[in-house]
Amino acid sequence: MVAVSPVAHKLLSYVPFLLVLIDLRYEGVNGGKDGGVENHLEMGKKLLAAGQLADALSHFHAAVDGEPKNYMAFYRRATVYLAMGKSKSALPDLSKVIELKPDFTSARLQRGNLLLKHGKLDEAESDFKKVLKSNPSSREEQEAQSQLKKSDEIQRLVSQAQSDFKHREYSSAASHLDIIIDTCVWDVDSREMRAECFIQMGELGKAISDLKAASKLKSDNTQAFYKLSTIYYDLGDHEMSLNEVRECLKLDQDHKQCFSHYKQVKKLNKQIQSAEELIQQEKYSDAVSKYESVMKTEPNVPHFTLNAKERMCHCLSKDQQTARAISVCSEVLNTDPQNVNALKDRAEALLQDDQYEEAIKDFQSAKEYSENDRQIKEGLERAQRLLKQSKKRDYYKILGVKRTAQKKEILKAYRKLAQQWHPDNFQDAEEKKKAEKKFIDIAQAKEVLTDPEMRSKFDQGEDPMDPESQQGGGHHHHFHGGWENFQGFNPFGSGPFNFKFGFN
Repeated sequence: MVAVSPVAHKLLSYVPFLLVLIDLRYEGVNGGKDGGVENHLEMGKKLLAAGQLADALSHFHAAVDGEPKNYMAFYRRATVYLAMGKSKSALPDLSKVIELKPDFTSARLQRGNLLLKHGKLDEAESDFKKVLKSNPSSREEQEAQSQLKKSDEIQRLVSQAQSDFKHREYSSAASHLDIIIDTCVWDVDSREMRAECFIQMGELGKAISDLKAASKLKSDNTQAFYKLSTIYYDLGDHEMSLNEVRECLKLDQDHKQCFSHYKQVKKLNKQIQSAEELIQQEKYSDAVSKYESVMKTEPNVPHFTLNAKERMCHCLSKDQQTARAISVCSEVLNTDPQNVNALKDRAEALLQDDQYEEAIKDFQSAKEYSENDRQIKEGLERAQRLLKQSKKRDYYKILGVKRTAQKKEILKAYRKLAQQWHPDNFQDAEEKKKAEKKFIDIAQAKEVLTDPEMRSKFDQGEDPMDPESQQGGGHHHHFHGGWENFQGFNPFGSGPFNFKFGFN
């Protein structure tokens, strides 16, 4: 059973009334004809009244095939087509009815209404005028006069819209076309003209809506698909652009504009998909290179450039290329200050660069535009802890390394500083005392930053060497008592403090 649209339901509510009228006007036609055709007509009528459109249509097909000159079979089949929303199929049947029975005013009036909806104003007016000359019922006469008046008004609006469009008064033209399309809902030319007005006005979403309708109303509308593809392309939606240009090529594989555009979109789409796959594989540096290729492939569409830079910003932040990440993210935010992804990624890069207050500002800005984002909330809390932590003791600063430093780099810095600040190097009591404190800080920094668990805690804003900052268990490494407890400590070792170290 075919699903029935709300409009079709409304049409179906008139079906019993229409069928009575049809039977009254039929005047016993087919009295001596094939009884099989009559059976199909009767069964189709019952099914139509019950809303079983597909089954009714099947019977009316059989009636038309059985008796090609039976105008009632054509008329009833047209009624089903209209109930199913298939006006294109209904029009030829109504024309056949009028050919077989020119004085059938109901069919002519319905055809006039359909022609008006398709924007065929001259043909519609001709039908309405003939209805008025054919001794119509009062209802038919009233409807024909009303529709004729409406058609005349539409003619006037079409002329005005065309004049406005010619003079590039797109807003005025679009306003006239709004009224035209309210009546001529299936008029392809009016929708395409309004779409062009919307394009010129920068209202691309509305243009897309009209072009999609135009592509369905006209079966071979390659130009509508081409325009849809170029609009999506200019909006930076490479996937939708590719889908629409493929529809164009399905209709005409030799279409020059569509084929040329297809090659460009396909290349760009492949590069972007490849870049995203590299991001999924955490190959961030390779992904950055791929997005640089995207910008070379399409340097003239701002949406693609902005999107490429946004994704590069993300990759550089993840890859801890801090300085470049901050620079690229800032470029994105200069163009799009409310870009939440760029704000989050720049905040992460700023944390890597120990710019805690600036990172907090970015997280706070991101929160304004996406207040329910859990990642932003957690990032803001972490940045605030790190800022607080930085005002106490920062193990990275103690060793003079970046937060992105690898273990090898940390150990190298530690050994250099341990040798420099070993208390045995100092004879003056005050200087020795200062060196002892410095030496302990260096040792603690090395222990925290070379232990993955402790370093992770520290990076989240918790000092594993400070019992006050502990959040429920974990490491409680803490050096007590001062320098005397380090007399068996080898600053050049990587294990426990088991070795005597001194400078003799």
